[in-house]
Amino acid sequence: MKIDAYLRRIGLATRPEPTLAGLTALHRAHLRAVPYEDLDVQLGRQVTTDIPAIYDKIVTHRRGGWCYEMNGILGWALGELGFDVTRATGAVMRVAMGTMAEGNHLVLRVVLPEGLYLADVGFGDGPLEPIRVTEGTFESAGFGFGLARADGDWWRMTNHPSGGAPSFDFNLGRADEDQLAGVCQALQTSEQSPFVQNAVVQRHVPGGLAILRGRVLRRLAPHGHTDHLIAGAGELVDTLARVFDLDLPEAAALWPKIVARHEAVMSGRVPAGPMGPPVPENG
Repeated sequence: MKIDAYLRRIGLATRPEPTLAGLTALHRAHLRAVPYEDLDVQLGRQVTTDIPAIYDKIVTHRRGGWCYEMNGILGWALGELGFDVTRATGAVMRVAMGTMAEGNHLVLRVVLPEGLYLADVGFGDGPLEPIRVTEGTFESAGFGFGLARADGDWWRMTNHPSGGAPSFDFNLGRADEDQLAGVCQALQTSEQSPFVQNAVVQRHVPGGLAILRGRVLRRLAPHGHTDHLIAGAGELVDTLARVFDLDLPEAAALWPKIVARHEAVMSGRVPAGPMGPPVPENG
């Protein structure tokens, strides 16, 4: 694994210094270049927390990933670049699910001369920049977020009003890697997992976010959105390439499942859920 190859993947020509400016440059570049996506789960392919496998997928094969992969590769890169980084436990919708949510999200604790920061490129529609770990509201790319203490050692990040999952909690202690691996496995195998049920791809783009959830391509800006209904398997593959820079022709095989899910949602047979990352689980 070569750090310069990762940097080229996200469009950076030089190695950032282990400072807030360097972390911010990495964070923004990663989110603009690498899409959040669960298509391997949809295709029945094994997803892992193993860093070499994640590197091969994201860097060598120019794919995206979910939180275990997105924050996994960023955490590795930060370590290679001399940052003080620790893999930490996230819990999407812990406010509703309690301890059952713990480990369904991976985040990164980064200690800088400027203070303590949370790096998270794996939430899908979260902040474009790293988050200073201090209570209060803040804005990123025109979207409003909040950070507050939850209970015990947990903090809570509140998503913007148009986001998918409304919040996630995080604990700044070192993550239990066995727990992360176990939840990662469950989220890609359980029939109740939203990743098994729904195809989701998201990317930060100029002016906001591009979000593909099933048949619906949403262009989300801070003050509104537009939706487009994908017409067929060919358009799905073209959208993945054109909007998300994903060369994945085999995604055409997902079209019958995507249409069936869309029709079930539209008929009311299953809950529609929010646009954006599936809830209550993340990944």
